Amino acid sequence: MKIRLAAPLQSDSVVDGFGVRTVIWTQGCSHNCPFCQNPQTHDFLGGVEYDIEEIKEELNNLENQDGITLSGGDPLFQIDAVLEIVKHAKSINLNIWCYTGFTYEEVLEMGSNNKKYLEFLKYLDVLVDGKFLNEKKDLHLLFRGSSNQRLIDVPKTLKYNKIVLLPESDGIMEKFKREDKIYI
Repeated sequence: MKIRLAAPLQSDSVVDGFGVRTVIWTQGCSHNCPFCQNPQTHDFLGGVEYDIEEIKEELNNLENQDGITLSGGDPLFQIDAVLEIVKHAKSINLNIWCYTGFTYEEVLEMGSNNKKYLEFLKYLDVLVDGKFLNEKKDLHLLFRGSSNQRLIDVPKTLKYNKIVLLPESDGIMEKFKREDKIYI
């Protein structure tokens, strides 16, 4: 199986979720949000194809990374490939964030036609949902560009069957805990 990426994996990001993360920049997006920070990722034929097994091997060899972040483009346009990646990432105890221009509700609707979207959600720790809207741009927001975008705690959202947002307090997110690591 192949995935089209905009760039090689980027390690050591501290702006794409809690902790130190490796970002997987997917290629392809039809949202075409005006003023998108990554317009070069929109072309579905751009970027480079990678074998999923190669990506898994890179994840296996990561050092000092707390998790991965799927971004792009929009990862959900390559659901088969990203589902395989998140399954593997979770199996090696990586925290998983995903940025998408779709809202959580739209992902659920997409899941009614293709169950892989619902399965994908089960592997996520955080979903940053919604298109970037320049008229709602806010430079004070953590991990997102516009105020319509939400930081969704996916495990709690699935458990309670209602959207649960990550709590914010004075601009600092509540800590995420996994074994001996704390994500802030």
